[in-house]
Amino acid sequence: MALSALPPMMLHAQEAADGTAWVSDELTTFVRSGPTDGYRIIGTLTAGEPVTVLETSGDYSRVEDADGDTVWVLSRELQEDPSAQQKLPALEARVEELTEELSGINDTWERRTASMTETLEVREARIAELEARNAALEGEAEQSRSTIRELQARLDTQEEDLLMRYFMYGGGVAGAGLVVGLIVPHLPRRRRKRDRWF
Repeated sequence: MALSALPPMMLHAQEAADGTAWVSDELTTFVRSGPTDGYRIIGTLTAGEPVTVLETSGDYSRVEDADGDTVWVLSRELQEDPSAQQKLPALEARVEELTEELSGINDTWERRTASMTETLEVREARIAELEARNAALEGEAEQSRSTIRELQARLDTQEEDLLMRYFMYGGGVAGAGLVVGLIVPHLPRRRRKRDRWF
């Protein structure tokens, strides 16, 4: 990135092991033509800009920016990790990926919830249907029990009537037999005529 003349802000940083460093995210720093405060300021580096560390002398490091310019900057104003500006696209992509994943999870959960709700409604309807059927069957069973009790009562009455008829019939037969037994001995008898041959 081209050098520019913007006011400086200070943050601590260190040089990366492979020579690559980034200007601290929260500052735009002055750069000098040499490794001490006595050298003149020749421009600035923008916060988050990647640079290559060529050497270090005292508190300063000589760096090369993306345009190939070499300048001296305070070593504490460099950082080892990529700047937030460099990380931002990857972070945005990750956020978008997670958002899509969350949306997919949410859609899946909503479908599963809808399916479970539908299944629950079907089961509740089936339970209500079975309860109604059970109530109807209980009504029919009670009606059948009532009919059986009525028929049993009628059967008992018929048995009593039949026994009474048998008793009366038997009593009538016995009475008639008794009367006949009493009357027959008192009936006049015919005398037999004897045939005489002499």
